Amino acid sequence: MGQRRAESARGRAGREVMDGGMTKREEIVDNLEQLLDVLPPDIRDVLIGMDNLSELLEIVLDLGRRPEARFPDGFVYLSEEPVTRDDIDYVVRRVGEFGDDNRAGIERTLHRISAIRNRKGTIIGLTCRIGRAVFGTIDIIRDVIESGKSILLLGRPGVGKTTMLRETARVLADDLNKRVVIVDTSNEIAGDGDVPHPAIGHARRMQVPKSTRQAEVMIEAVENHMPEVIVIDEIGTEAEAQAARTIAERGVQLVATAHGNTLENLVLNPTLSDLIGGIQAVTLGDEEARKRGTQKTVLERKAPPTFPVVIEIQDRDRLAVHHDVATTVDNLLRGLEPRPEIRQRTQDGAIDIRPSEPPEERARISTPPAPEPVPANGCRMRSASTGVIRIFPYAVSRNRLERAIAEIGAPVRVTDDPHQAHMVLTLKGQYRKMPKKLREVERSGVPIHVIRSNTQTQIHAFLANLVDGGEEETEAIIEAEAAIQQVRRERHPVDLAPRRPYLRRLQHELIERAQLKSVSVGEEPYRHVRVLPIRIDEDGDWDDDDL
Repeated sequence: MGQRRAESARGRAGREVMDGGMTKREEIVDNLEQLLDVLPPDIRDVLIGMDNLSELLEIVLDLGRRPEARFPDGFVYLSEEPVTRDDIDYVVRRVGEFGDDNRAGIERTLHRISAIRNRKGTIIGLTCRIGRAVFGTIDIIRDVIESGKSILLLGRPGVGKTTMLRETARVLADDLNKRVVIVDTSNEIAGDGDVPHPAIGHARRMQVPKSTRQAEVMIEAVENHMPEVIVIDEIGTEAEAQAARTIAERGVQLVATAHGNTLENLVLNPTLSDLIGGIQAVTLGDEEARKRGTQKTVLERKAPPTFPVVIEIQDRDRLAVHHDVATTVDNLLRGLEPRPEIRQRTQDGAIDIRPSEPPEERARISTPPAPEPVPANGCRMRSASTGVIRIFPYAVSRNRLERAIAEIGAPVRVTDDPHQAHMVLTLKGQYRKMPKKLREVERSGVPIHVIRSNTQTQIHAFLANLVDGGEEETEAIIEAEAAIQQVRRERHPVDLAPRRPYLRRLQHELIERAQLKSVSVGEEPYRHVRVLPIRIDEDGDWDDDDL
């Protein structure tokens, strides 16, 4: 135990990794003994005796409950006695001052102590999170960092974003001799106190007096200190996103983290979408909509991304790199699944890089469909299989719709129940008003199609375009409907034909609305939907015995 205590006092550990066939040492500095020294003696003694102390994530002290030590695979109690007010006060007296974000630290370390307060402001709980500097962790993306492009790191809490950010700042400052300024809002990157932790190398650190002033300090860093690189942890507000754009437009490289696990999270986040260019609704002209093969109202990227490179940290040794964020966002908005470059550190320490692949078609991220059909007088509707598509008309003349169906010979039937329909057909003006009934239908997942006016020509064109412009979608719907009926009759699973992801999603939604279950099975390009028999038991729950 004395040897382990000595190693903890030095606060250094390491492991051997391979880099391009060369062995490198990845060094970990945690200054763990300095955190142990602020804990009550009985809790400290228990921790020192643990064999897996190098894996410790955090220590939790809640008033009236037993203290816990948390590890990646679970937690252990550190005492049979509950935490007392004296225990909490003991820790509070030995750490730095708590800021407006209820965080404190220990000077010259990376540890973070977060407080939980009661309604009167008294501290009743503490989370002591271990901060570690890992030297050598960015070898997996070093070429991306050296490119000089602004980089945004994404990932779930605890996956290592801040650790990678800290090492990035050191490498840029020490190895590449760049002027680096860290905007350290919660002192997580460079630690507590006036003197920053050695883990950031020659990078300079600007502390933020209040978390609400982070955007102001970001701008101040550019205006006052002439940095070549600015490093920021957790961009989380619209003001901070705007400040980041201002900095990027001045030619400064940004390296930052943001809330969200994937690039798509940012596309769907109105507060932070400006980081990847911003999203806006655009109404296309008739000719452009026909040329693109889309509805008239679509979502498009508003501006160049603040961060041209986004890295998703999936786990400590696996990353997804989007080298061209502008193109990736454009593809997402056109319904294409991004296929980023995957980088993974193997068990022997080598770095395996799987290049990015062409995007795969998926469900479109856009406003609800509002196609403007092309007039198709005399055009016959083609059907690749037998079956009937059920349409619920809302504010569209039922008589004209039925007449058009008869004239075209379309496999379509008009229904009075929108929840039993495969789609709803309404007018452009009604869709803009979005009355209550249409809102309910849209929430239930039934697709809504729009025509300009309630004329025979428009209705004819819609029916012709329904299959001539989307035969595969129609076939997928009819196939799923037939399978639903077959499963209900025979009580056996039914496999559908292989489909693209977007069409499989349509089939899954249709099957779910029919109160059946479905799964996707197989590998691309043979991946397909399987419809499963299911019944409801006496308690009203799903009974999977037949599966």
